[in-house]
Amino acid sequence: MTDAAPPLRAVLFDVDFTLAQPGPLLGGPGYERVAASHGLELDRDRYPEARAAAVLDIRKHPELDHDEEVWVRFTEDIIRGMGGDGPHVREIALEITRGWEQHENFELYEDALSTLSELRRHGLRIGLVSNTSRDLDAFVRHFALDVDAWISSGSHGKVKPSPSIFRAALDLLEAEPAEAAMVGDSPEDDVEGARAFGIRAFLLDREGLYPDRDDTLPGLSALPAALGLTDKDSRRAV
Repeated sequence: MTDAAPPLRAVLFDVDFTLAQPGPLLGGPGYERVAASHGLELDRDRYPEARAAAVLDIRKHPELDHDEEVWVRFTEDIIRGMGGDGPHVREIALEITRGWEQHENFELYEDALSTLSELRRHGLRIGLVSNTSRDLDAFVRHFALDVDAWISSGSHGKVKPSPSIFRAALDLLEAEPAEAAMVGDSPEDDVEGARAFGIRAFLLDREGLYPDRDDTLPGLSALPAALGLTDKDSRRAV
């Protein structure tokens, strides 16, 4: 007879494309505008396809060290995918990358705050784990997020799916992997990385890109039910 799993104590969230999405300045129109200021013409309608292709081509540091150059190259790939080329591509990419560090350029998804509130009602501790250089302290304050802890790869030094960053986040929440769940939009970084460390994980699939998987959530509002939370589970974390 096996021991029962420990009760859920904490939930970790990815940030970008999970709780928050980039606003217009970081999407197709923003790329088009910044490129135009450098004399380069881009097709804003090609942004979704260009970004999807760039995601597939991301090459992380071999030791999973935080490397800002990865995101500059990622942005350069998007620019080229939107029809840009020439000597100004890197300069444009650097300007856009700096925009990702500003929380004013982001918008919360409509289901973000209500989901955090529901998890809090059940007494769960909440943490953020993000591959970013952004100041998450300022981000949390700006959006008035009711969370207990947050960690970025820029401050920690390692990126997801490194077990190191998950361990650091759980230490802040005083929880063990078996007591936690992770939610994010990246199969490799958020789901596989968390599961390899012993954390239960769900893939957020707002656009229905993974119809054959059975571990996806169509939105954050589906998370409490996926975690098996009911009114009788409502309690204050200890």
